[in-house]
Amino acid sequence: MRVPQMTRVIHDSGEGMQKEALYMVSSDVNFPKGHFPDYRIGPNNQIIDPEETHEVVPLKEIVAKETAQLLEQRRRLSVRDLKEKFEKGLSGATKLSEEAKRREAASLDRQVLLKKLRDVLDSLKGRVAGRNRDDADEAISLVEALAVQLTQREGELIYEKAEVKKLASFLKQATEDARKVAEEERALALAEIEKSRAAIAKVEKALQEHDSASSSREKEEIEELRKEIREARRIKMLHQPSKVMDMEFELQGLRTLISEKTQLCNQLKKELAMIKRLEQDSSKLFELEGSDTLGSQFRIIPRVDGAPDITSCLAQWYRVISGGSRELISGATRLTYAPEPSDIGQLLQAEIILKADKVTVQTDGPVNPAAGLERYVESLMRRTDIEFNVVVTQMNGNDYSSNSVHVFHIGKLRIKLRKGRSTKARESYSTTMKLCGSRGGGNAAARAVFWQARKSLSYTLAFETDRDRNAAIMLARKFASNCNVALTGPGDQVHGGG
Repeated sequence: MRVPQMTRVIHDSGEGMQKEALYMVSSDVNFPKGHFPDYRIGPNNQIIDPEETHEVVPLKEIVAKETAQLLEQRRRLSVRDLKEKFEKGLSGATKLSEEAKRREAASLDRQVLLKKLRDVLDSLKGRVAGRNRDDADEAISLVEALAVQLTQREGELIYEKAEVKKLASFLKQATEDARKVAEEERALALAEIEKSRAAIAKVEKALQEHDSASSSREKEEIEELRKEIREARRIKMLHQPSKVMDMEFELQGLRTLISEKTQLCNQLKKELAMIKRLEQDSSKLFELEGSDTLGSQFRIIPRVDGAPDITSCLAQWYRVISGGSRELISGATRLTYAPEPSDIGQLLQAEIILKADKVTVQTDGPVNPAAGLERYVESLMRRTDIEFNVVVTQMNGNDYSSNSVHVFHIGKLRIKLRKGRSTKARESYSTTMKLCGSRGGGNAAARAVFWQARKSLSYTLAFETDRDRNAAIMLARKFASNCNVALTGPGDQVHGGG
């Protein structure tokens, strides 16, 4: 908008005119700061002081910010939300256009007011002189500067108005596109729903036809087959367990009978050998009492009345190996001895030191294996964890006061002794470990073992049965052999037995 050209007119006036002009200027215009006041005219020609108003953000920045937000959200919103956002944006753009029109009208009013004010100041300048004339000149300069700023502002408003019109047309077009997309999506969704309904109806119809096509005869055959299957299962559940239990009872009875026959046969052999020995040498005073089967215990007893008392004497036990040579059983120095798995298939001999003489007694035959022991050991080896309940009778050669039950665990790599959650000893198989039957005598020697975990720690353990004791020794020696360790008793020689 072009600013009308203003000219300066100078008139000479008297002293009365000067006073009247000063009064008019001082009443209409206030110059408290020595320059033209920086105010603006609001709606209804109201004067608004800039100090009383807050800083107004330019309309261009507001439109640019909202446009960027709309473009960013356009990718994330659904079709329906996008349509609603475009409609809101269109209404906002309409409001901005209306506001721009109002500002344009207000700008025209401001131009008129400034023109009038310029004319009044020009007329006043001709009526005053001196200092008031200089103030009038300064006021006129300020009015002209304000007119220039107003012209620039009008140019910005015209540009913003054009941008708002572009945005409004863009939003209107986008709203129409969103409406079309929404309608297309709705039509596609309805079509998919109709297709799904048709497919479901078709499947239901096929199922009904299939059900109606199956005849009653086929249903009866299926029902009869189900009854036969149920009857077969019932018969299997009723009869199969009883047959298995009967076979187990029979096997158990046969095992017991074989064990009794074996003991009887060994006893007869022993008696026969004793009779032959008595016939050959009637001078022998002592003999061995006990069965030649693993799990029993030998005791040296007098054979005839009047034999010397040997209760305070020491005895040394030997294994008679091939060729007639003897192998010392280290630690077996009592009058009683319980064979262990290493003694199977060998004769046992005891030598008693009686004053200056030595008396020798020997078993009638080699030690026989216990019935079912090998099978029992094989069943234990199939387990993942092999444990035996034991009682500690001695520790490091001293009597153990507590008679509480411990757990003796034999693993494939190590042996462990524990009580509840507390581990007493846990050692891997090594050359320093020793394990054999208890050689210290006593009534429970057939159920006890000597275990040297390491050089400074040893135990004497009593098992619940002699079978568990011998099975534990055999298992430990098999696992140690797999680790290239020969697990024997203290002082024993390494050989292929047991």
